[in-house]
Order: sequence, then structure tokens, then C-alpha cells
Amino acid sequence: GQLVVEDDLVEALTARRIAGAALDVLCHEPLSPDSALWKVPGLIVSPHMSGDTIGWRDELGAQFVELFESWAAGGPLANVVDKKRGYVPGH
Repeated sequence: GQLVVEDDLVEALTARRIAGAALDVLCHEPLSPDSALWKVPGLIVSPHMSGDTIGWRDELGAQFVELFESWAAGGPLANVVDKKRGYVPGH
């Protein structure tokens, strides 16, 4: 969004002046498949969904635990972003 200068953030992450960042709102959405942001070390991009509603945090926590356990066991991850298609869950 307008709170972060994306070019400055990319430069700071690439130069390792900061260890990491997460963006849920971007200057241009949806993020294009060829955006340099996808390849920035230490940057996590989420599909503009960080809001909160009653009970959502519990659901999000449960989903995280389920995905982490699957990942730790070498299993598949649900809702993986297909960077070529944009914010489309893959299976």
C-alpha cells in the first residue's frame, strides 16, 4: 500500500539490512506473475486477507497448525499460490 516504499523495502532486504518483511497490501494488486517481489529474499507476500472477524484468529491458528504438521511430515500444502496465475489456490 502507501505506507511502504516497495523499492526501498526490496533494497533493504536484498542488502540484508533487515532480515524479513511480510506484505499483505501492495501498491499494485493483484501482484503480477513476473513481479520482482516474488523473488526477494526474506519477503512474504500474502493475498490481501489479513483482516479479522470474530473467530477468525482461532480458525487461522488451526489452519496454520494443520499446514505446519503436513509440511513437517513431508506432506502437501493446501492453498499454495500459483505465481504464474496470481492469487489462485493450487492443489
